[in-house]
Amino acid sequence: MQANGAKVISDGVFKVDGGAIFGRVPKMMWENMVTTDRKNRVTMGLNCMLFQCNGRNILIDTGVGPKDNFRDREIYGLVPSRLLRGLKVIGIGPRDVDAVVLSHLHFSHAGGATRMDRVGDMVPSFPNATYYVQRASWEDAQDPSARHADVFRVDDFEPIAERGRMELLDGDTELFPGLNLIVTDGHSPGHQIAVYSHGGERIVYLGDLVPTPHHLGLTVISSFDYEPETSLDQKRDILAEAEQQGWLLVFAHGHETRAGYLERRQDMSYLRPVEF
Repeated sequence: MQANGAKVISDGVFKVDGGAIFGRVPKMMWENMVTTDRKNRVTMGLNCMLFQCNGRNILIDTGVGPKDNFRDREIYGLVPSRLLRGLKVIGIGPRDVDAVVLSHLHFSHAGGATRMDRVGDMVPSFPNATYYVQRASWEDAQDPSARHADVFRVDDFEPIAERGRMELLDGDTELFPGLNLIVTDGHSPGHQIAVYSHGGERIVYLGDLVPTPHHLGLTVISSFDYEPETSLDQKRDILAEAEQQGWLLVFAHGHETRAGYLERRQDMSYLRPVEF
């Protein structure tokens, strides 16, 4: 499915410890919902979003990207990056991307923002794009706490700032007509989701606020979140509005299900998946 100038572009998959992904939820409550490997890792998607607004190609998040880090490859079971190939299939090259929005700067969302050139220097993957990130997210990446330092890779974002391609935002922003960025910083300081409105439909890229369909339950919050109680409140508000107004939800790390509509039946909320 491609809806109103919007398309999910996959950068592949990665694997994360099941206990970390489901946080305080006991394994006996989630082990039948997902398949784990012998290392207790859950396979998760690396889903990015392309919006085409007013003649602009706007990419939301960039996956892990093409950088070959042996440690990450072993820990997260990384496969070769697929983002540029996915864009090429729909006729878009790196120079055709006008803007890149990073929900936050964790490596599974910002890794594809840069690449290594022929002489070994790290450069922006999308040379004509302006990259947008919340100032709070940028500041967090510059001086992360010991608990969260391992989710950042400076090569993912420093080369962008050095070349003057980074623009820092302060709070909720209408980036372009029809594309709004909303700060939901329970997962990490300055984390932002993207809300795209076009032709009567609203599509919401949830980033790590609700990374997979398995996280639609309000209390299912990963151990990576900085402020779990804030995440819970933000999820409650966003998901209630999504259900009431019929928003299409896109999950940054959904694997088998990447998108769907929240609907209600007999006082129970459920997800109606769509191919997207």
